[in-house]
Amino acid sequence: MQTYLDFEKPIADLEGKLAELRALPDDGEPDAINGEITRVEKKAKEALGEVYSNLTPWQKTQVARHPDRPHFSDYIAKLFDEFTPLAGDRRFAEDHAILGGPARFRGRPVMVIGQEKGSDTEARIKHNFGMARPEGYRKAIRLMEMADRFGLPIISLVDTAGAYPGIGAEQRGQSEAIARCTQMSLKVNVPFISIVIGEGGSGGAVAIATASRVLMLEHAIYTVASPEASASILWRDSSRAKDAANSMRITAQDLVGFGVVDHVVKEPLGGAHRQPVEAVLAVGKAIDEALATFDGMSADEIAKDRQEKYLAMGRGL
Repeated sequence: MQTYLDFEKPIADLEGKLAELRALPDDGEPDAINGEITRVEKKAKEALGEVYSNLTPWQKTQVARHPDRPHFSDYIAKLFDEFTPLAGDRRFAEDHAILGGPARFRGRPVMVIGQEKGSDTEARIKHNFGMARPEGYRKAIRLMEMADRFGLPIISLVDTAGAYPGIGAEQRGQSEAIARCTQMSLKVNVPFISIVIGEGGSGGAVAIATASRVLMLEHAIYTVASPEASASILWRDSSRAKDAANSMRITAQDLVGFGVVDHVVKEPLGGAHRQPVEAVLAVGKAIDEALATFDGMSADEIAKDRQEKYLAMGRGL
């Protein structure tokens, strides 16, 4: 069953009417019913196009958080072969919010790492809604080190509201783990492609998104802090999250203009949650094109390219 967002009410009304028309018996007048179905279908598609061509940053935030958007596991199933998940940080525990391991991407051996939010209540609890503890970032460091040792390109899929802020996570060095993971992202001498597929929240996202090339889905967001957290800090009122989102420049379109993001991947009409397979395949094509830019480059050239990218960021602003 389709889950509609608040601003999608006009679309929901039209698609509800469409469902009613399709359920009607012919009653000897199939042409009349089919004609009405065609008319309403056209109207619904036009409404969908109009709404999604004028989304505000807050509306994009809602789309980025849509529960039906493809998750890490969906990308793994459609884009990667021979994925072998590796567990544990070799210090404390296994963290289920960050998953990763070696795989093949279109025949090419790679290391894939990403945040998994979960697609139902049980999975969301298991994966802690995609919010990693220090163990998750230390596992990511271990996988990056392995990729660097064996010359495997790294692909990361970012989708988190942020790192888990619990007391235990802080006691075990959450900020240190995030900093070390970011440092390792900058250090590796292999191509590193990251794509924000939903939410790119704060340091929890940066830790695995400090890549050679950073891509974003059209309706994803990438933030220094969530709109709710920002509203709490700025106005001491989390209910002003909409105001914060509309002021923070968190959309893919804003960030590609600032040079923070390298490429925006277009989503199917109505968002990735409406046509998840099409969205996943578009991401696969973008990753393939980004990886191809590093073919023939030496390890030193790859490292220098990434270094220059981040040193140049913000110049001229």
